[in-house]
Amino acid sequence: MHILVMGAGVVGVTSAWFLKQAGHDVTVIDRQNQAGAETSYANGGQISVSHAEPWANPSAPLKMLKWLSQPDAPLLFKFRMDPAQWRWGLAFLRECTSAKAAYNIRQIVSLGTYSRGQLQALRRELGIDYDQMEKGILHFYTSEKEFEGAMEPTRIMRELGCDRQVIDAAKAVELEPALKPVRDRIAGATYTADDESGDALKFTQALAKKAEDAGVQFVYGTEILGFERTRDTITGVQTLRAGRHGTMRADGYVLSLGSFSAPLARTLGLFLNIYPAKGYSITVPVKDPDAAFNVSLTDDEYKLVYSRLGDRMRVAGTAELSGYTRTLNRVRCQAIVRRTAEIMPEAGYWDQAQFWTGLRPATPSNVPYIGKSHYRNLYLNTGHGTLGWTHSCGSAAALADIVSGRRPQVDFAFTGLDQ
Repeated sequence: MHILVMGAGVVGVTSAWFLKQAGHDVTVIDRQNQAGAETSYANGGQISVSHAEPWANPSAPLKMLKWLSQPDAPLLFKFRMDPAQWRWGLAFLRECTSAKAAYNIRQIVSLGTYSRGQLQALRRELGIDYDQMEKGILHFYTSEKEFEGAMEPTRIMRELGCDRQVIDAAKAVELEPALKPVRDRIAGATYTADDESGDALKFTQALAKKAEDAGVQFVYGTEILGFERTRDTITGVQTLRAGRHGTMRADGYVLSLGSFSAPLARTLGLFLNIYPAKGYSITVPVKDPDAAFNVSLTDDEYKLVYSRLGDRMRVAGTAELSGYTRTLNRVRCQAIVRRTAEIMPEAGYWDQAQFWTGLRPATPSNVPYIGKSHYRNLYLNTGHGTLGWTHSCGSAAALADIVSGRRPQVDFAFTGLDQ
């Protein structure tokens, strides 16, 4: 079949690659002029199966109430006269039970483990370099309460095969000496040796080049306006390119537009409960390699992730539910710099931090939409929230199976498939 993939972020490009490898003709369209130019551009960089605890958990409602008055809070809900935001928020609260959190962890771990294996196989096959590091991910806690709260999710993850080891502060500093300045403040830590990190933008653009060499057509600078359809079938995608309106046609279509998937799906009468969670990152040159980290880190109290990308450090996190604006909030930017400089003061040139923000496509459960829609030739691969990079290869491999009429290998609640 000829498949049209809408979106050239890391999820769209991996979808195109796996669909092409499954024998399909593939075209990718994106409004930007290159692959990976939006949410994949400067994300946290972690391939993090261990980052599987959803935002919606039993402790979240009280935390969010406390954070409402904090402009630099890890998760900030800025109320708007936006029905989509309120529907999302109410659904989020319904996901905050222990039972639902445990179920969602199972989905996220299962997909993450499968996806990490697919990425590793793809890297071996293609020899792509993207500043990858295979030194695991270390979650550290400077709050005793946060550390204690992490024990139950960690137990569930271990039961599901994610080998997240509980360690003390001494072992954490032994694994990552860059944490030595805050050794006395670490209440505890966990370490997952199989997790990784790497530059999602470099990966996305390198894979796009490989896909293009394999015959995938990329059409950049093309805005998607809507669909043409007859009953249960999509017959075309309406586009605007260089001021000219057009229609692109294929046998099948993949919706992979991140946060923008939801409003476009609504034009078809499809409700995807995806809302943009504006995330921030800083990219900082390494100042002292001996003081900078090599193991990828997660600062759970402040919801920040740290990835070493060659001679750069990437620190990303926080989520701001404030609509589709991508305006930088300098208070939140400086909060990341302040916390990171406090943890490892000599590691980087903190005054040279480059700021970035992107809209992460969050579902209330943190579980993405992957699979079939109500239209017989429209498929979904979207809503990955903070884990688009982690889940991209597994989502794409599973989607290629679904499009090809096969059952995916991974145990996951796919959309539109009989469970």
